Amino acid sequence: MVAGHSVYTSSNCGKIDKEESWFLESYQKHPGQAATFLSHIEKGVEAAGRDDESLLLFSGGKTRKDDVRSRALTEEHARDSFENLLFCVCRFRELTGSYQQNITVVSYDFKEERFAHLHRSAMRFPESRFFYLGTPASLTSKEGALKGEAMVRAQFQEDPYGCVGSLWRKKLKRDPFHRTIPYPNGCPEIRGLFRYCGSAPFPGSLPWN
Repeated sequence: MVAGHSVYTSSNCGKIDKEESWFLESYQKHPGQAATFLSHIEKGVEAAGRDDESLLLFSGGKTRKDDVRSRALTEEHARDSFENLLFCVCRFRELTGSYQQNITVVSYDFKEERFAHLHRSAMRFPESRFFYLGTPASLTSKEGALKGEAMVRAQFQEDPYGCVGSLWRKKLKRDPFHRTIPYPNGCPEIRGLFRYCGSAPFPGSLPWN
């Protein structure tokens, strides 16, 4: 799973490495930011290319690599990093009829603790079957990114499922078009996980446990 961080707005694919081609929030407007998005895409494609039985899921992103194009699909409803992971697990089940044996997440290196520990633990996915490929933030944005990450990580430590308080309010703001989220349709076995809201790990049964 490659976690998306922006939306490509240019009609010219030749400008994919230009910041002005992406819809960037104020904190993302740094030289080299677009290059980090491309790095995530490339890492994901490379990882999928090494495993013919893998499925490459982008949350808001796309790939143009021919060797994995038929296996590169999207998950278009996630509003935060926990939903990136949870929704892609459901999307995989929807597309293949089964759940992942392994999960590989591609994102910024400073988000590894959030994904590989906090989110993975909240979903109780086995640590031995979870992998993380991190790429660095642009030099001009790194300091601010690390501060922001520390704050978000603390919020998820208090609210692992992002279902109350500031994390919940942030998700509501990230749905300006009021789209209906289709999940957990397509992954009925983990319906309880979608409905769960608590500070302790989800107590129900899960397909990977």
